[in-house]
Amino acid sequence: MLHPQAQALMKLMEERGVPPMHTLSPAEARTVYRQRRTFTQPEPPEVGAVRDLEARGPAGPIPLRSYRPAGSSADAVLPVLVYFHGGGWVIGDLDTHDVLCRQLCNLSGCAVIAVDYRTAPESRFPAAVDDAVAATRWVRAQAAALKVDAARLAVGGDSAGGNLAAVVALAAREAGDPAIAFQLLIYPATDQRRGWPSHTTNGQGYVLTKDSMDYYHDHYIADRAQDLDWRASPLLHPDLSRLPPAFVLTAGYDPLRDEGLQYAHALTVAGNRATLVNFERQIHGFITMGRVIDESNVAVQLCAAQLKQALA
Repeated sequence: MLHPQAQALMKLMEERGVPPMHTLSPAEARTVYRQRRTFTQPEPPEVGAVRDLEARGPAGPIPLRSYRPAGSSADAVLPVLVYFHGGGWVIGDLDTHDVLCRQLCNLSGCAVIAVDYRTAPESRFPAAVDDAVAATRWVRAQAAALKVDAARLAVGGDSAGGNLAAVVALAAREAGDPAIAFQLLIYPATDQRRGWPSHTTNGQGYVLTKDSMDYYHDHYIADRAQDLDWRASPLLHPDLSRLPPAFVLTAGYDPLRDEGLQYAHALTVAGNRATLVNFERQIHGFITMGRVIDESNVAVQLCAAQLKQALA
């Protein structure tokens, strides 16, 4: 029971000859992904303020984009979501997820700081992880100047960004950093081995294919032994206890569905608060497609409501 709007989108992509990502070079794939967003994404809502920033990173400055919600005071100290975009650690940037960050900002009443971490194959694993951790620490250290509350700091992301958010939460616990308040994990990649049943049942025909997942994986991961590193596969960490409350959102026709489910379940078994919601009729990537898929807007509202409640 694939959603009719998702079916229509896939049919249109086929009719227009949109090339599968794995057939393109990384540079071409980034361009196609950027261009495609204007067709599927809603108009960007007005927010209170947008500002481009830079964090100090392990390999140089990390570009960030800060959002404050419409109607908020410039002096108000707000809870904050540090957001990592999706795109298989290869594609995606601050612009491809600008609309989603604006939506989450306005609907939750939180500040949002999006992170433009290094991507592969120019910068392979663990470069994205190192940037994500560094950016999160920078936001916490600069909280007073940014007018955000370091005690109400959440991490979030979609797909590869959901992977990074989960890893940052684990890394903060491992390092003894101040606790992160919440993790928003939108169809997260949690197991680089790619062996769960949904990788087979949903591996062809639903936009994100097995070939594309292999393409992203092989650009990001240089050595298969790294698949077992929890910084690549957070599901494989031997201790998932003492982690922030999590909201995990999955899609029924997504190859990543099962590893999102497994991560939510493993978090709960380990004693954490974790909520899982599966949009049964949807495909990977749907949350940014609010112009053409109505359930996208419901998913955004749900994520924002969870964020608002967790950081209240």
